[in-house]
Amino acid sequence: FPFRLFPLREPGMNWYAKPLTCREIQAFKKSKEVMQRFIRAYQLMLGFYGIVLINEETGELERAENWAERFQNLNRFGHNNLRITRILKCLGEMGYEHYQVHLVKFFLTETLVKETLPNVKRSALDYFLFTIRSKQKRRELVHYAWQHFRPRDSFVWGPHHKLLKYR
Repeated sequence: FPFRLFPLREPGMNWYAKPLTCREIQAFKKSKEVMQRFIRAYQLMLGFYGIVLINEETGELERAENWAERFQNLNRFGHNNLRITRILKCLGEMGYEHYQVHLVKFFLTETLVKETLPNVKRSALDYFLFTIRSKQKRRELVHYAWQHFRPRDSFVWGPHHKLLKYR
């Protein structure tokens, strides 16, 4: 039967793949082998995007050696943004919220600070940010995005009066 590399509890573009159930998620989380395969699949996709998981414990990321070539692909083909959103949501489902935070911050840094992924910027702000399950971590990332967004008065992802006071 059809399956997804990063299954979710919501239907996707593949009409034949069934959404994940809460019972399946719990069974996956209990299986060390399944979770190891999940991390390997995550590393595989990161490699495709030009990113390396440098710490499995924390989820810390950095650019891969071939990042420039892979980033060209990310900038050229917007369908990758849908896949990244799916991966981020799946990380949350599987209990890897800390991985979500590092991946979203990576994309915010590359789009807003280093400006290497201009065609990913909109997805990073409109979708990636809001996959973060932790309200506190999401707020921190919105504040980080606001700090680096230019022009700052065009930032629409949070109220400016609250972002000014955020600590």
